[in-house]
Amino acid sequence: MKKINRRQFLTITSSSAIAVLIAQCSNGNTQENQENFQTFSSYNQINQSQDGILEVDLIASINKINLGNKQAYVLNYNGKIPGPRLEAKPGDTIRINFTNKLPQPTNIHYHGLHIPITGNADNIFLKIAPGDRLTYQFQIPQNHPAGMFWYHPHFHGLTAEQLFGGLAGLFIVRGELDEIPEVKAAEEKFLVLQDFALDRQGNLLPSQELSIMTGREGDLITVNGQSNPNLTIPPQGLLRLRILNASTSRFYRLSLEEHPFYLIATDGGALTEPIEISELLLTPGERADILIQANREPGKYRLLNLPYQRVGMGMMGRGMMGRGMMGRGMMGSNAPENQPQVLATVSYDTKVAAVPLPSKLIPVEALPKAQKVRRFQMNHGMIPGQGMAFLFNGQPYQLERIDTQVQLNTVEDWELINTGMMDHPFHVHGNAFQVVSRNGKPEPYLAWKDVVLVRPGETVLIRMPFRDFPGKTVYHCHILDHEDLGMMGNLEIQA
Repeated sequence: MKKINRRQFLTITSSSAIAVLIAQCSNGNTQENQENFQTFSSYNQINQSQDGILEVDLIASINKINLGNKQAYVLNYNGKIPGPRLEAKPGDTIRINFTNKLPQPTNIHYHGLHIPITGNADNIFLKIAPGDRLTYQFQIPQNHPAGMFWYHPHFHGLTAEQLFGGLAGLFIVRGELDEIPEVKAAEEKFLVLQDFALDRQGNLLPSQELSIMTGREGDLITVNGQSNPNLTIPPQGLLRLRILNASTSRFYRLSLEEHPFYLIATDGGALTEPIEISELLLTPGERADILIQANREPGKYRLLNLPYQRVGMGMMGRGMMGRGMMGRGMMGSNAPENQPQVLATVSYDTKVAAVPLPSKLIPVEALPKAQKVRRFQMNHGMIPGQGMAFLFNGQPYQLERIDTQVQLNTVEDWELINTGMMDHPFHVHGNAFQVVSRNGKPEPYLAWKDVVLVRPGETVLIRMPFRDFPGKTVYHCHILDHEDLGMMGNLEIQA
């Protein structure tokens, strides 16, 4: 096994740098911090394209804001948690004038967008130093599907820390799905799910070694920066919830009391027809678009996050015995929740007639047979004197190495095999895929995805077309601590 490189190790050992700097900020210029203290509506900052152009000034900084009913010092875009919502249409030109006011280098990844992966577009190899500015510019392709995408930092080694600090925002592409009459008639609400680990003064808590290895989680769960907001279904009786898991590591297993969900879109866009489900599991980075009918007795219904175990108990037991039991609040641990947690309340006052659901959405065409099959084994290993590294095919990430070369305008099958003891959500930049099977069993319906969960012992087969944009990008585990600790590979798409 190759050793983890020095930069990765230094990053791991200094992973609490932001927390320390925020603590210093909170004890410093009180007047300035008070000016930055903001109470906000979760939907009050929307930036929509005009005449084919979306131009936005975006600043990453540390601010004192109102987070989950308390004052907190967190990382944010434009002083907001989540960051401003960006909305565009296929064919639009995007210009994002980005300023880094963080004490660390950073950059932006446009998660799920099918745009160039080089230059000043979705290029995660860019380094924007503290105090520097960069204008991101790209065009949304004319044939880009409508969907819910998002932006977040992706500077390797600091990705998890900066997302866990609060840096995330929505990027919506409007299109065909939004114009389907039944979908258009629904009340649309966006839910950005984030978790935070804060001390009593509202400072970000430093994460301990075990929580970083397994993937850090925070005790404070927010929906659009709020705790348990109320979502009202209007008299027409149909609610469209567009949900993003913007947490670094936490999984959300969602259920609404006495109401099914009707899934109409996944990461990469619309399904062929609505799928009725009783629960929705969202791993980090995943999105879902669901419809809810207000067809029960009027009242209040809880949107619940049900317990989910994403780490093998054997591993957690060994890790905790080796390091001593550590309190949840002091590290943002991933110790499993034993009880459902209330994320939001959905309410309606009047009983309404059955509201029609769409019978058809946007056809999802099956991809042609793959021209090549590749295998990716996901696991972890201990490196003496340095701790745990996460691996693809036995190797931790190296910036200079090209791990996978593919040809533009081809289709490949990738076999993802998890031989470890933790769940791993697998994400590819720039190119959506279709999940073909799990352990040989075909998926029940076709969908476009860019994150897929691979549980311990599972083999998941995905089929992916490489279209339009050559260059170098990455694939990785979207538990971002695992990515920072080595579970990432460089993908070169050759013209």
